[in-house]
Amino acid sequence: MKLHFYPRLSLALVLFLFSVATSSNQHDYSDALSKSILFFEGQRSGFLPNDQRLTWRRNSGLSDGWTHNTDLTGGYYDAGDNVKFNFPMAFTTTMLGWSVVEFGELMPATELRNTLVALRWGSDYLLKSVSQLPNRIFVQVGDPIADHNCWERPEDMDTARTAYAVNAPNPASEVAGEITAALSAASIAFRSSDPGYSLTLLQNAVKTFQFADTHRGAYSSNDDIKYDVCPFYCDFNGFQDELLWGAAWLRKATGDESYLSYIESNREPFGASENVDEFGWDNKVGGLNVLVSKEVIAGNMYNLEAYKASAESFMCSLVPESPGQHVEYTPGGLLYKPGGSQLQHATTISFLLLVYAQYLSRSSLSLNCGSLSVPPDHLRRLAKKQVDYILGENPMRLSYMVGYGETYPKKIHHRGSSLPSIVDHPGAIGCKDGSVYFNSSEPNPNVLIGAVVGGPGEDDKYDDDRSDFRKSEPTTYINAPFVGVLAYFAANPGFS
Repeated sequence: MKLHFYPRLSLALVLFLFSVATSSNQHDYSDALSKSILFFEGQRSGFLPNDQRLTWRRNSGLSDGWTHNTDLTGGYYDAGDNVKFNFPMAFTTTMLGWSVVEFGELMPATELRNTLVALRWGSDYLLKSVSQLPNRIFVQVGDPIADHNCWERPEDMDTARTAYAVNAPNPASEVAGEITAALSAASIAFRSSDPGYSLTLLQNAVKTFQFADTHRGAYSSNDDIKYDVCPFYCDFNGFQDELLWGAAWLRKATGDESYLSYIESNREPFGASENVDEFGWDNKVGGLNVLVSKEVIAGNMYNLEAYKASAESFMCSLVPESPGQHVEYTPGGLLYKPGGSQLQHATTISFLLLVYAQYLSRSSLSLNCGSLSVPPDHLRRLAKKQVDYILGENPMRLSYMVGYGETYPKKIHHRGSSLPSIVDHPGAIGCKDGSVYFNSSEPNPNVLIGAVVGGPGEDDKYDDDRSDFRKSEPTTYINAPFVGVLAYFAANPGFS
């Protein structure tokens, strides 16, 4: 994709760009880091602990799994609804784990602990979802059609809590592949603080990958569940990238040569040889290339050079000064991809920029974009621009993180946040009884501190509108990579 140019800029935008260029504003990245982690407590399902800090939330989903006579309590609601989609939840868990692996040593002790708590809330649930392997894997809890037809607190849910399982030989490679990555990343993150738990995670990651690879195919191809997972979280990019992604994380967690051979021999057959300029819950290729490139940069594994070349192509597409094709940016400077929830791209790609910069720095290397040599700090500056945009340096002068800064979204698309808490309204609020709160013009009564919303459109405009879920709905997979990004800048507050 080519960079878009906007020759006619409004006076407001011109003044904004001038103010950013001349501003010496310093964000409180440590505060943003703390809040980005706190957000996950607002998304918890299951029995909440005594040290729960967002006290407007209470226990929920306590019968999850009963339809299969198994315990599937816990985990996270992925966004503003009350469904547990294991595919994006696993990606969230992977990114929290990767945040600890790459940036945990930069985190203050308290925030490292809080991040590990958030990570374990996800990984504990994922262990339950693969507890019946080798023959069954759970991929979702909650009927999304019924749930989306209601506006009610998770504590009041009276919609079907159907547990969706995939039984062998039916496939679920994209979900199982991502769960493999999540458990592997978590196993590395917990290796020093809880070696026994780390080993449990790794053993289950191996079993999960065996299921993913033995029964190849998409979970959405199963007739008995596809209508309840699509169009919500189907992987329209295929399942092969998750197989490579899971194998790459197992390689990182175990050092096993067999996984190295797997990612080397299957790159082209699995269609991962094309240059990809995105990374998210449904497309892992951009992250895969960066992750595997460390084997080349730090380990001289030149048989994996093709992964590094694709990673460099991706990185170069983010550098406006480099030759060749570029990603799109809005006039205000936000990374832009067609579709909703724009900030998921800004947080995941900023994460990759920082990780790749780390790999290069440790080997005293620069990024080569044709005739242009790009030092690691330039990649960090590109990431910082995205972070600062999210935290308020944008044409709207709005922080897109709830509870951070003076001005932030007050009417986010989130059931628990928008409805009165059980503390203030002990009586149940039924499925359709919540509509009055959904349609209210008042701010949400419960502040979901740290939530990063979907964000603005390609014109940098954002209306604080609860009904516009593409812009106003937060998700766990927006926040998870942002934890690692903010950890870096909190530890390097003077970087510019």
